[in-house]
Amino acid sequence: MAAMETALKEALDIDGAIGVALVDYTSGMALGVAGGGKDFDLNVAAAGNTDVVRAKMRTMEMLHLDEVIEDILITLDTQYHLIRPLTARSGKGLFLYLAVRKDRANLALARHQMRRIEAELEI
Repeated sequence: MAAMETALKEALDIDGAIGVALVDYTSGMALGVAGGGKDFDLNVAAAGNTDVVRAKMRTMEMLHLDEVIEDILITLDTQYHLIRPLTARSGKGLFLYLAVRKDRANLALARHQMRRIEAELEI
């Protein structure tokens, strides 16, 4: 089991990683961040992506879909943004958010690594 800081550092080691955050989507607050910088504010990204997660959860509820979101992918010109809601009971209401450079990242490998990090994350 990995502590939050360790998990965030592992995610930041994913090839092409720009920044990563563990976010509470009930409040929109980042519980922990790694990476980012003056041109990429992870706290702003965390709050904004909270709206994405909430909207998808509401839509699934309205459609009566008895499914679990594995991840949500947002593709930009130069970046991939990966949102992974935590499925463990202790992670209820939380998601991992990862931004990677499109020209350096292997999307399939990044998704696999995020799945592993989630499984090992201890909240």
